Amino acid sequence: MTTPLSGTQFELTSGDYTATIASVGASLRSLQHDGRDLVVPYDADEVRPAFRGAILAPWPNRVVDGLYSFDGTDFELSLTEPKRHHALHGLVAWHDFIALDEAPDRVMLATTVEAETGYPFRIQVRVEFLLDADGLHTTVAARNTGNAPAPFGTGPHPYLVAGEGTVDDWTLLLPAEQVLTVTEDRLIPIGKADVATESGGIFDFRTPRVLGDTFIDHAFTGLVRDANGTAEVQVTAASGTGVRMRWDSSCKWMQVHTADQVAPLPNRIGLAVEPMTCPPDAFNSGEDLLVLQPGGVTFASWSIAAL
Repeated sequence: MTTPLSGTQFELTSGDYTATIASVGASLRSLQHDGRDLVVPYDADEVRPAFRGAILAPWPNRVVDGLYSFDGTDFELSLTEPKRHHALHGLVAWHDFIALDEAPDRVMLATTVEAETGYPFRIQVRVEFLLDADGLHTTVAARNTGNAPAPFGTGPHPYLVAGEGTVDDWTLLLPAEQVLTVTEDRLIPIGKADVATESGGIFDFRTPRVLGDTFIDHAFTGLVRDANGTAEVQVTAASGTGVRMRWDSSCKWMQVHTADQVAPLPNRIGLAVEPMTCPPDAFNSGEDLLVLQPGGVTFASWSIAAL
């Protein structure tokens, strides 16, 4: 049999939940609860659109101009976002992960980031997907198997679906106190600002409100967390259906994108919510950048569930 373009398919089931994981990028290709989509899906034999559902590592978001310095050495990454002249979303999104373990409700996938000119470090990445009565749980484990310290960051890239309608119709609860301002043309970070005052408060969703025609492609921090250190975003439709995403204290940042596209592409059909261990361009700013020592391991976890 021919392998689909998105790779080997892993079908998970648990109660009213079903999920499909595609091996290319360890991508969440679909997630449903009682037959209702919780993320924007794509076809098995389709090149994954717009990093939809992919795991991002060894960095999430952008490295500006693909240039950075680490431990006294300058490096140059391939530009994978040529229109903005950046290195986007790491290196593993197009890796074909292998399965280390699988069961009806879980799968463990793995790949290795081999050393290359722009990132001369070897990182083993394992991703576990577990489906249960509380939704889909994902844990990324990264180990530095090289002989030198390595910069690292990670996160997912799902597009959440609240229910009927589009992003414009949905209500967003986003408990973040700060937004990272960026340049309009290239989305280069400028600095952190309070959501209450930046651009007249358009990024302030600490109290749930309808998104309407608001454009967002920004990172947020200052996340409000519960007693366990968990942060949560909720997106709900007018009909009362919804989806929530939770993540642990390993992810201090989150990127939100309203999935604006130019016709004829489908526009604003899902809300990208991307918990991240570090902000955009952390390879240059150093803010919340993880440095994995040889043999060192780091973990990050998040979950998606129906409301």
